Amino acid sequence: MPSLVHHPLDPASRLIRLMCAEYGVPLDLEEIKPWLRDEALLAINPAATLPILFTDNEQSIVGLMATMHAVEDLYAPDTVGGLFPTDPMQRAEMWRLVEWALIKLNDEVTRYLIEEKIAKRDLRGATPEPSVLRAAKANFVEHMLYFNWLLASRSWVGGDDMTLADFALAAHFSTLDYMGDIDWAKVPAETRDWYSRIKSRPAFRTLLNDRVVAMPPSKGYADLDF
Repeated sequence: MPSLVHHPLDPASRLIRLMCAEYGVPLDLEEIKPWLRDEALLAINPAATLPILFTDNEQSIVGLMATMHAVEDLYAPDTVGGLFPTDPMQRAEMWRLVEWALIKLNDEVTRYLIEEKIAKRDLRGATPEPSVLRAAKANFVEHMLYFNWLLASRSWVGGDDMTLADFALAAHFSTLDYMGDIDWAKVPAETRDWYSRIKSRPAFRTLLNDRVVAMPPSKGYADLDF
């Protein structure tokens, strides 16, 4: 059985878990805190980033981009379409939005909130910086406006069909939702509807069962509607 070195609230790890669950691939999960730069982690990945996938023959696949492609290449079923569109232009749009979620959204919102709310709990004397939290949440409002603009004219983030872009964005949304950083009462209907649909997929169940020690999820995190 493949195994995944991950952290429960790491969006990159969550994306790989969603992909594997969508394709019916069971995973053994090994939890780690990458910000502690454990020697065992550094020995496998000197960048100290997640996720790390070990295949059935225990070969390691390191880093998000490599792992996304490996999961698609190794595990996407032949009987149904995978998460990567076959049409070149649709695939280009998918990658544009995957990059938006994994780089722009992460760098302007999710990374800061995880550092302030999660990682700092392991640093003696460290406390969340209110100004950083305010800036990240203000940035998220701007991102949300763009996502809702997209979803007002599309069934899914990248177009008419669900793709990897939906899972990439949902991975970040689920982390932010767990930490209580999404006020769903203020989220436009198109985005709420999209998240409710993707949250209701069987692949999402494993994420909804996640719990972080001494940090319970926000109210409604595991609810399938709003």
